[in-house]
Amino acid sequence: MAVDHIRYDLLTQEAMRGVVRRVLRDAAAKGLAGEHHFFISFATRAPGVKLSPRLRAQYAEEMTIVLQHQFWDLTIADDSFEVGLSFNGIPERLTVPFAAIRGFFDPSVNFGLQFAEAAALGADQGAPQLTPSRAEEAAGGDSEKPQAASEVGRKSLPVPADAAPVADTPDKPAGGAEVVRLDRFRKK
Repeated sequence: MAVDHIRYDLLTQEAMRGVVRRVLRDAAAKGLAGEHHFFISFATRAPGVKLSPRLRAQYAEEMTIVLQHQFWDLTIADDSFEVGLSFNGIPERLTVPFAAIRGFFDPSVNFGLQFAEAAALGADQGAPQLTPSRAEEAAGGDSEKPQAASEVGRKSLPVPADAAPVADTPDKPAGGAEVVRLDRFRKK
């Protein structure tokens, strides 16, 4: 296989993070429209992530936050965002660089982005997939309603319980959303 000197994988990751940045900027300026809300999963040990020691101890590797009803002071910079959230009744201010984000999901329209880790991109130049993750892992069960900000999940982003899991073979799962696999555009 030819060497990718352009690094499409990195360009794609950057463009996908731009989508998240734009959506969060719009939400900060205008509020959340309709039923839109966001699950954002990020690496807690990534450079630039600012959490309280209590949250860092509880979520040593990764955490998922929910921006829906109870968040405040959402501010967006070119390379990060800051937001106020309540965790078990304790208000916290988080700073999350866009480079630390591992996943973004808006369950109201079944839209999700999943980001490859920097180490994986450098090692095998793998292409990112635009896929929602499974609800059971983040919600810890069969929860049909989104988690409150105080009930943040770990490891992956939730999807509605009635959504079909993403399969490896079909390009259009039973849930109706199209899964875009960048591999199908590559020369074989």
